[in-house]
Amino acid sequence: MAISRICFVFFTLALFIFISAFAEDVVVLTEVNFEKEVGQDRGALVEFYAPWCGHCKKLAPEYEKLGASFKKAKSVLIGKVDCDEHKSLCSKYGVSGYPTIQWFPKGSLEPKKYEGARNAEALTEYVNGEGGTNVKIASIPSSVVVLTSDNFNEIVLDEKKDVLVEFYAPWCGHCKNLAPTYEKVAAAFNLEEDVVIANVDADKYKDLAEKYGVSGYPTLKFFPKNNKAGEDYDGGRDLDDFITFINEKCGTSRDGKGQLTSKAGVVEALSSLVKEFIGGNSEEKKAVLKRIEDEAEKLTGSAARYGKIYLKAAKSSMEKGADYAKNEIHRLERMLAKSISPAKADEFTLKKNILSIFAVDQ
Repeated sequence: MAISRICFVFFTLALFIFISAFAEDVVVLTEVNFEKEVGQDRGALVEFYAPWCGHCKKLAPEYEKLGASFKKAKSVLIGKVDCDEHKSLCSKYGVSGYPTIQWFPKGSLEPKKYEGARNAEALTEYVNGEGGTNVKIASIPSSVVVLTSDNFNEIVLDEKKDVLVEFYAPWCGHCKNLAPTYEKVAAAFNLEEDVVIANVDADKYKDLAEKYGVSGYPTLKFFPKNNKAGEDYDGGRDLDDFITFINEKCGTSRDGKGQLTSKAGVVEALSSLVKEFIGGNSEEKKAVLKRIEDEAEKLTGSAARYGKIYLKAAKSSMEKGADYAKNEIHRLERMLAKSISPAKADEFTLKKNILSIFAVDQ
């Protein structure tokens, strides 16, 4: 078990680094740096996009994959321009619809419009042809758990897990459109041990589709810890819709990037006691500390971890004085600003959130 746990942590860290690197591999171009980056000693493929554009959102994961693929190709730049922010730059290059993708040959600011398919494979083939490169498309391990007839019950019916399941068919266009968003949902909750984002090929495993009344694709069903009969997911299919749903149903506090929000780790019953604690004198603090300890012992699951942080913070505040919480928050903020593992970021964010309840004027 220990070895499996270690392997999981290393896999998660590698996945996080890989995903984070994707966004950095597409060069953000502006009116200030455009001509410093484009038209110089390398060819450039540039996407002119608008943040609100649905087609741009659909292209985004494919374009990020393209950027990761060409990261080490010194003769090619993969870039993008936000046309909402840089209207004059987009106008200069005749952009009238989004996304517009243009190829700028080496040493030239006279572009050719890309008219091919908007997926990483087609874009890679095009850039290789124009740039004289031989790059292979980068791949990334999926965070979505693949279900089959063999493992469905073991994973989905586990009463210690909250499980969201997508029943899909490989030929389904709506399923293909949902896939990149669903992958982001899975990545966002990858560090939540009690939350599983999964899918099953309902065309292949018709017995599972029939058992759960699936007649159209994609069908999404949520199997919470307390209802393994499953319930229909009828919410929106944007990333934020899924994030909100999972947070509300599972008691998690993640954003779309998988980072903990300011609500993570906060337990209302303990926070109320903290308010009494910080307003009391020395003897009153000791009495409230005992109540915090008693309340923390009642917590189960992930909340038990939060209770330990509350208790430690209360004890340290008594030992080190009123400024302890503020000083510790500043230290944690400095650590969070550095390049650290996802697990460490979670740990520091939880501590920071809980310490912020102690860090009020006493």
